[in-house]
Amino acid sequence: MDEISLINRKRAATHQKLLALDSKVYRAFLDMEAATYADGALAKKHKELIAVGISVVMDCESCMQWHIDQAAKAGATQREVLEAVEVGIEMGGGRATVSARFALEVMQKVFAD
Repeated sequence: MDEISLINRKRAATHQKLLALDSKVYRAFLDMEAATYADGALAKKHKELIAVGISVVMDCESCMQWHIDQAAKAGATQREVLEAVEVGIEMGGGRATVSARFALEVMQKVFAD
């Protein structure tokens, strides 16, 4: 199993576990997430692209995988995602180029032809 698939599997398992435990904090987080990424003055796609750049700066592989996938599902093109990654590189400096490598692997999988 590749790293990206493993991240997805672990996320889904943890999600189900937290729901089964009836975590009020986790449910509040899910509500906040839904409100955050709902269309408003910014479309969901643009919010997800912002999250991609932030994920690169944070060096959060799970975040990069999730938000790149969500951006693509919201209609973002590979080029738009790349530019969001590039904003993250600029904001994070040299350290963010390391994170960008993982983001590029995710993009290759999400946008595979």
